[in-house]
Amino acid sequence: MKKIGFDNEKYVQLQSKCIRERIATFGGKLYLEFGGKLFDDYHASRVLPGFKADSKLQMLLQLKEDAEIVIAINAADIEKNKVRGDLGITYDLDVLRLIDAFRSVGLFVGSVVLTRYTGQKSADVFENKLRALGVKVYHHYPIEGYPYDVQRIVSEEGYGRNDYIETTHRLVIITAPGPGSGKMATCLSQLYHENKRGIKAGYAKFETFPIWNLPLKHPVNLAYEAATADLNDVNMIDPYHLEAYGVSTVNYNRDVEIFPVLEATFREIYGESPYKSPTDMGVNMAGKCIVDDEACCEASRQEIIRRYYNAACDQRENMDSSAAAAVAKIELLMKNLGLSTDDRPVVPAAESRAEETGAPAAALELPDGTIVTGKTSPLLGAVAAMMLNALKKLARIDDDMDIIAPSIIEPVQHLKVDHLGNHNPRLHSDEVLIALAISAVTSPAAAKALKQLDKLAGCEAHSSVILSQNDNRTLKKLNINITCTPQYQVKKLYHAK
Repeated sequence: MKKIGFDNEKYVQLQSKCIRERIATFGGKLYLEFGGKLFDDYHASRVLPGFKADSKLQMLLQLKEDAEIVIAINAADIEKNKVRGDLGITYDLDVLRLIDAFRSVGLFVGSVVLTRYTGQKSADVFENKLRALGVKVYHHYPIEGYPYDVQRIVSEEGYGRNDYIETTHRLVIITAPGPGSGKMATCLSQLYHENKRGIKAGYAKFETFPIWNLPLKHPVNLAYEAATADLNDVNMIDPYHLEAYGVSTVNYNRDVEIFPVLEATFREIYGESPYKSPTDMGVNMAGKCIVDDEACCEASRQEIIRRYYNAACDQRENMDSSAAAAVAKIELLMKNLGLSTDDRPVVPAAESRAEETGAPAAALELPDGTIVTGKTSPLLGAVAAMMLNALKKLARIDDDMDIIAPSIIEPVQHLKVDHLGNHNPRLHSDEVLIALAISAVTSPAAAKALKQLDKLAGCEAHSSVILSQNDNRTLKKLNINITCTPQYQVKKLYHAK
């Protein structure tokens, strides 16, 4: 059983209190740049065991009466059909998903702002769609000399050209479908326009990682570097905070690099800057809610190994230099922490099973630390076999007992090969779960095994080969933390997803 290292209830209460205090500091209105994932923050839940994936959402619900949400999306990203890697959907579709998700829990979405708008046709089509759905849309434009020509930026030629976003609540949360969407610029543009109207408003930033009051080389912060290795983010001591207060805090390079510009921007708008450092801008309370540091350290070390495998598979699949650079960076982090891939217990278990059988294999670690494996067979793929074996173990069903009859599996194989054009007759994990659900109608053992499915959430697993899209998608839906050895089952130039 994994140890709890984070007090989630304390976090929700402390974080909402901190934001309320920051609103009061600025006279009653705050623009909050919201970084990271509001929904399904599984990175945080993995490195801070006890952190719930919807913690930030629950925190915002504490502020529901005061809050409204503005979603920023870069018009150029719409034009390029930029895709969220974790969800596989374009940024514009993700905006619609976010609006639905916020509304479903009672949070008010005030508008969408198209940033860096230059009349892109795809952006216009998306804007018309939003307006037809009753969503307000605003335009923000590229500014010559941004972000360094502060005098131009903080003028009628800069922020003054942008639409003023009409807001009605004390707390305005600026969020986005992904990085590069212009959240900070949207906040600062609003401060300029509010100041012109005689309204005193403030700015703050909510970013969970790196955690400012943990050491620079703390595994939790290093896990953040591993997670953003493809963006080339680097954690560093905040030099402005150290100079102003004599206290070492951690921030990341982009915020440290842009701070002099932000400080100058604040002075142009208000005559003075409310902040002395990038750390001052933040409102993150996660570091104050860690209750077992070693549990979080171990969870973070495991996350770094997971990130290594993700990057290595990305490199193998895409063959690009950025993926190779990410792999090299994470390998260095592992070396500095004295980690090897064998420190992830499911890796040697899966590799050993694959060597023993001469075919792809998979391994999964159950909540009590027991490891079960699955091998490739004529009926089942390795991951499908692994899942069935795990469910049988949890249900205390004898390993030799078939909980899905071959008479159910064989017609599915026939359908796949003879009618759907598949060359591989073996069942994937999604197909085997459907077969198990059908068997559960007449088999008490199958029904008992199916009831264990929720217990797989949060379990660690590894495959000795890169998985199919079907298996990957199914494991993600079950919230199983899967990694893969970066090699394909067969040597081909084209590998279907």
